Amino acid sequence: MRNRLLFTAGLLLGPILVFGQTTSPATKTAAPAKKWTVSRTPDGQPDLQGFWTNSTLTPLERPKGLGSKEFYTDQEVAEAQKKERERLALDLAEGLPTEPGTAADVHYDFAQFGLDKAQSNVVWDKRTSLIVGPTGTIPSLLPEARKRAADIAAKNRGHEFDGPENRPLSARCIILGYDAVPMLPQGYNNNLEIVQGQGYVAILHEMNHSVRVIPTDARPHAPQGIPQLRGDSKGHWEGDTLVVDTTNFTDRNPFRGSGDKLHVVERFTRVADNTILYRFTVEDPETWDQPWTAELAMTTGQGPIYEFGCHEGNYGLANTLHGARVAEEEAAKKVAK
Repeated sequence: MRNRLLFTAGLLLGPILVFGQTTSPATKTAAPAKKWTVSRTPDGQPDLQGFWTNSTLTPLERPKGLGSKEFYTDQEVAEAQKKERERLALDLAEGLPTEPGTAADVHYDFAQFGLDKAQSNVVWDKRTSLIVGPTGTIPSLLPEARKRAADIAAKNRGHEFDGPENRPLSARCIILGYDAVPMLPQGYNNNLEIVQGQGYVAILHEMNHSVRVIPTDARPHAPQGIPQLRGDSKGHWEGDTLVVDTTNFTDRNPFRGSGDKLHVVERFTRVADNTILYRFTVEDPETWDQPWTAELAMTTGQGPIYEFGCHEGNYGLANTLHGARVAEEEAAKKVAK
C-alpha cells in the first residue's frame, strides 16, 4: 500500500520544472535544443496568456545556516523532491500528523481535498531563496519603520476583536496575500490566468477571485493622493518583457512592514512554452535602506479557474467576533460575583 502511494505521489507532482542555476556539464554536452521563439498576440506583443501557477517550495528568505549559498546542487534538489514525495505519500496514507487540541488538529487535511502543494505543478528552483543576492534576506527595517509598526500595534492592542474593522483585511476577504503586489505564492490555490488585449494585461487570481487590470498604453500614474490596496499599476514593454511599475500604495495593506511609499517594479518574461520568469524589485525609503529583488518561475497550470467565494463561506469572521463577545460576557459575570 505504501509503495503504491509513493508512485501515486509522483504522479500528483506532475511535470516538475527545475529552474535557477545554469545547466550541469553533463547537460551541456547534449545535442543543442531547437531555439524557442515566443509567440505573439495580434498586436505584436509577447503572448503571456494562459493558466499559470507560481507554487513553489522555495522560501522567500534564505534559511539560516546556508550563509551566502545561492543555489542547491542537482543532487540536493533530487533529494528534496524525494522527501516531498515521501511526505505526501505518508500524508495520503495516514493523514497529516497533528497535536491534539491545537488549531491544526481541527482543520481539514489539505491532501484530502487536493490542496497540498505537492498535488499540483510545483516549480523546483535551485535557488535557496526567492530573494536574489548573497544575503538572500529582506533588509532590516529602518528605526522609523519599526516605530511605525509598533505604533500601529499599540493602537489596536486590546481592540483586536471589537469589530470587523479591527480584523486583518484577509480575514474580511478584502485582499489576501495571493492577489497583493508583488505576487507571492501562499499555502494553496496558487493559480492564475493571464489575458491580454490591446493596451491591457489582466491577471485573474484564483484565491479571492480578484482581477488585476494593468494598462500598457503609456498613461500616467494616478495622483499621489489616490492610494489603493494593491497600488496603481502601469505597464510597458521592454523587448519581450512586460515591465509593471506600481506606486500609490496604502499603509492599510503593508507589505513586509512597508508603508505608503512602497514602490514595486515587476518583470514578466516568457522564457519557454511552459514558463514565465517573474522578477520584482521593491523599495521604500521609509522602510529599508536599500531596494531588494526576488524572482520565481511560473509554470503552466490547468484551467479553468473556478470562483473562490470567500465572503459566501466566511464563517470565521463572524465566529471570531461572536467568540470575543462570549468571552467578554463570561469575564463580566466573574467580576460581578
